[in-house]
Amino acid sequence: MTTNLRPKYISFDCYGTLINFQMADVAREIFADRIAPENMGQFTRDFSSYRLDEVMGDWKPYNQIVCNAVQRTCRHWGIEYRDNEGLKFYEAVPSWNPWPDVPAALARLAKEYKLVILSNSMNDLIPHSVAKLSAPFHRVYTAEQAQAYKPRLQAFEYMIDQLGCNPEDILHVSSSYRYDHLSADDIGIKNRAFIGRGHEPSWPVWGSHEMKDLSSLPALVGL
Repeated sequence: MTTNLRPKYISFDCYGTLINFQMADVAREIFADRIAPENMGQFTRDFSSYRLDEVMGDWKPYNQIVCNAVQRTCRHWGIEYRDNEGLKFYEAVPSWNPWPDVPAALARLAKEYKLVILSNSMNDLIPHSVAKLSAPFHRVYTAEQAQAYKPRLQAFEYMIDQLGCNPEDILHVSSSYRYDHLSADDIGIKNRAFIGRGHEPSWPVWGSHEMKDLSSLPALVGL
């Protein structure tokens, strides 16, 4: 699928899109003694919902986001939350690796395009993941810098302001409609690519270019 799309910048969500986001796997390990296997899928979905709810307010450090979400999920399920249990999720992030299709695609894209990350991460956390991507990113922006998490528009406004560009200059790439695509559309970023990693359903009505992995992205921008 070759197109005439030629953005000035290609921006990426990091966790889930480029890095295999393993919050659910960590939850299955930590809560195996409290949640029955047949209930674990719903438990991890609830945990995901509480994380999304936590990022919708004023900015606070991501370790607090995760800890609050874990505590609220435990309260919802009527199970014990143990001291500092939420920090295990935060501390696991640097060990997560890119999806297999990512490094080669990024290397190809970087030959002709300026690559940017916009991540719901912390300044001290994101370098561990960026290093594993083995790509020359033009800029890496975090929620800590923006003082707002996606899907809040403030996060996207920060990226656009820092790049000194217009929304139409950006192709935004993410595996999440809820965190990225809907807000990107609202802020005026109409060129978007949805990577179907399986953790969110396809939603073609929003007009994003949909693909199963990152290996199809170079063709979208004429490579």
